[in-house]
Amino acid sequence: MTERTGRQPTGQAAQPTAGSLPEDAMRRLARLAPGEKGSLFTSDLTVNEFVLVREAGFRPLGLVLGSSVYHVGIQLGRWSSNQELTKLSQAMYSARELAMSRMEAEASALGADGIVGVRLDIEFKEFGSDIAEFIAVGTAVKADGADPGPGGTWLNNKGKPFTSDLSGQDFWTLIRAGYAPLDMVMGSCVYHVAHQRFGQVLSTAGRNVEIEQFTQALYSARELAMSRMQAEGQALEAEGIVAVQLTQHSHTWGSHTTEFFAIGTAVRPLRDDHVIERPTMVLSLDA
Repeated sequence: MTERTGRQPTGQAAQPTAGSLPEDAMRRLARLAPGEKGSLFTSDLTVNEFVLVREAGFRPLGLVLGSSVYHVGIQLGRWSSNQELTKLSQAMYSARELAMSRMEAEASALGADGIVGVRLDIEFKEFGSDIAEFIAVGTAVKADGADPGPGGTWLNNKGKPFTSDLSGQDFWTLIRAGYAPLDMVMGSCVYHVAHQRFGQVLSTAGRNVEIEQFTQALYSARELAMSRMQAEGQALEAEGIVAVQLTQHSHTWGSHTTEFFAIGTAVRPLRDDHVIERPTMVLSLDA
């Protein structure tokens, strides 16, 4: 898979295009195409989110999704060493990227300017503990009165629809504040945390003491995930990354191997001279 920025370990498969989507997906998208007889949009936005996205100047086109069922291989780490398992890091990144790219291809087929409310999930399957489905789902939107600024387009600098995992409320606030989403950026690191030797276990028994070996391993793994996410933002020439989530998952690897995953929405200012409106105070009438 072609990676997003060149900073994550390199994969091999080409990015999906609209022409490579399943036939069932293309038929569904054809029914959603604006102007088609009987067409209607679908969306996973709540009612409040839908109204605020419309208020921000965007019209929902339809629910778009991408899926990748991926075999996550095996990589052994030294029992007593802290180290990144680079093959597993690449597998987890590549599988997510395939799902994201297919979702973006569906949005492009609809002529969308962006995708809002994106969810990126993993589900390990019963037909193999090392086989997982990576799923990306969001609502494709088209600008309907929203001004993209001097650039004249809401597409990001890769010529693709923007993606954002912000809620409808946060998306509305972002646009109102004079910023635009560019893309969801992410970084992954699968790390093997060294086991303690028997002597180390005995030396800390009954004592309050930092386990420096574990501290350093978790710190290093988080830093690798964060730095890869930041590199993607820099490649997009973003001003910053908002709503960052840094999560940890052991998946099926056991207690000493874990994935740190960082994800957020890269943003740009709509204009260099934009001014953020002062927030207004709201008093709740609830008891």
